[in-house]
Amino acid sequence: MVKAKKHLGQHFLKDKNIASKIADSLLNENNDDVLEIGPGTGVLTQFLVEKPYALTLVEIDDESVEYLQENFSDDFRLLNTDFLKMDLSEYFKAQYCIIGNFPYNISSQIFFKLLENRENIPELVGMIQKEVAERIAAVHGNKTYGILSVLLQLFYKIEYLFTVNENVFVPPPKVKSAVIRLRRIENNQLDCDFDKLKLVVKTAFNQRRKTMRNSLSGIIPARIDKAQDIFNKRPEQLAPQEFVELTRMLF
Repeated sequence: MVKAKKHLGQHFLKDKNIASKIADSLLNENNDDVLEIGPGTGVLTQFLVEKPYALTLVEIDDESVEYLQENFSDDFRLLNTDFLKMDLSEYFKAQYCIIGNFPYNISSQIFFKLLENRENIPELVGMIQKEVAERIAAVHGNKTYGILSVLLQLFYKIEYLFTVNENVFVPPPKVKSAVIRLRRIENNQLDCDFDKLKLVVKTAFNQRRKTMRNSLSGIIPARIDKAQDIFNKRPEQLAPQEFVELTRMLF
């Protein structure tokens, strides 16, 4: 087995039953192409290649790429590159799903890239740190509710599927993992500019203990009445749609 590179933050899955369960968690009802991020030594890949859809793997680690080329037949397209730097539109001309055991240190960035490409990605299944999965799935009013909770829930139905123990990885991480599924909410039109929405959400949560009046003080126009009830609330008290309404109000 290829050793995990520490700088990648990758913990390789060794339990085939878990891998099979993850592969089956991707519903892919329209049989779209599938992109696996960080296949490593192919523990999940071996179950994905049995599916009827076209599979693409993206792997940054040269040793893992060599292992995949030596141990698998050409049942997929293999890209030796950095997923975060990819222009996905160059590789996929239609809808495609994403799956993977995501490196902990880039999982949040993967979800932000998902948001940028949401019009082409109807579904994602990922194994990530349990704490991050809980944060993404958290509803407003919860202390773990944050930036990704708001932005992802506006476009995707979030399902926390199951928890994964540390002992099924090499090397074992110090925290538990979880598998989540995101399914896009179809025909969903955002009633504000997405970049401005991101600005409002990030600005609010960067000072999450303050009221919206204080955390957003730098971007609230003078014309706005700051005595409105929404400005008395803290960011975790606002539902995703309220952030949309707030963005429309501010801009």
